[in-house]
Amino acid sequence: MRPMMPSMALTRSLELTAKWHSVPALKARLARKNAEFVVADNGKDIGGMGYAAMSETLKKGAILHQLYVHPKFQRQGIGRDMFAELETCFPDAEFMQLEVEPQNHAALSFYEAHGFVKIGETANCGDGQSGIPTIIMEKPLES
Repeated sequence: MRPMMPSMALTRSLELTAKWHSVPALKARLARKNAEFVVADNGKDIGGMGYAAMSETLKKGAILHQLYVHPKFQRQGIGRDMFAELETCFPDAEFMQLEVEPQNHAALSFYEAHGFVKIGETANCGDGQSGIPTIIMEKPLES
């Protein structure tokens, strides 16, 4: 597979982000069994959101699909708190796994600080053939 040009990768990334945050995608996540959706707010502003679910393919694994904190609320512990909540939602899971883009240094540092280690890479973030490379990270969960 030929690597995408930067502008093509950005376009594809924006398309995927729009798809993941569409109303139908959010409704599907909210309805899914063995999944947890968290939102951080201060009563006025939404500061962040996270979504994780038990894997349909990895035995005893939970997948952290999304963890976002609005830039104006970053470095205030919101990501840490949402992640801590999501970690406790899957008592049958032995590990949690996620994908992160290699150039997202802040996210890589955050996940490493929370016990994740790199276990691999993929050329196709998310579902299908996105063409967006990501690092696969994993951490054990306490029983």
